Amino acid sequence: MWFDSVSDVLRVLAVGACAYATLVLVLRVSGKRTLAKLNAFDLVVTVALGSTLATVLLSADVAWAEGATAFALLAALQFAVAWATTRAPRLRAAVTARPTLLLRDGVVDEDALRRQRVTRAEVQQAVRASGSGSLSAVAAVVLESDGTLSVVPAADLGDASALADVPGVRGAPRGDR
Repeated sequence: MWFDSVSDVLRVLAVGACAYATLVLVLRVSGKRTLAKLNAFDLVVTVALGSTLATVLLSADVAWAEGATAFALLAALQFAVAWATTRAPRLRAAVTARPTLLLRDGVVDEDALRRQRVTRAEVQQAVRASGSGSLSAVAAVVLESDGTLSVVPAADLGDASALADVPGVRGAPRGDR
């Protein structure tokens, strides 16, 4: 239970070091997008990379070369989906969640909170974290596709062009979709 053999421990050390170095190399080559804030697809890739690393480390049935191939495959798939979603808006909509307006002009949208499973307290916390002490001083709070809450103070709303891709925002100019 505590110790099987020295060769098993040495295998984990050797393969683990190589697998870790390979994963770091694959992540560096695949670019910043792989390490960006996570949308649903990015999260799946990240979990799969972690699972693959664990399998390579702990299963003697999986060779380092197979693990390295799996790392490269996952990074290539993530790159392909990211490339395709920047060129095909319909595919992007299928892979990435759209932002959701939770508060507009100081008024909380209770239906949106319920649908997105966000509490009023979480919206208030985001407003406080942005440096505002009043909901009425906020033009918009948006639940982003990566799960973060963006707060746009009323004083900084400008022409609202940053809200163009948020469904339900009236008066914001419609940018490229």
